[in-house]
Amino acid sequence: MPDAQQRIDDLVKTNDIVLFMKGNASFPMCGFSGRAIQILKAVGVDTKALKTVNVLDDQEIRQGIKEYSNWPTIPQLYVKGEFVGGSDIMMEMYESGELQQVINASV
Repeated sequence: MPDAQQRIDDLVKTNDIVLFMKGNASFPMCGFSGRAIQILKAVGVDTKALKTVNVLDDQEIRQGIKEYSNWPTIPQLYVKGEFVGGSDIMMEMYESGELQQVINASV
């Protein structure tokens, strides 16, 4: 496993909730990342406890996360080691109540 893939794997498996995003929870640097943070806040995730990874800080992670998940866009949410999706999927799951259930099962 290449170095970036190993680092991603470690992040995903050692944190209950991980959001790979542009920016961070306090300062999202794109609209989709901002929406993802707002959705997580809406389901009760404490953004101080949330592990965020700013893909703009590391080109290997930025490209590697797309390969790791086989998903072409950022942000990407992982809960308990499982890929949940990007901001559109997060919004659909939030609206249906499914995201709340996934988050509650992780804590």
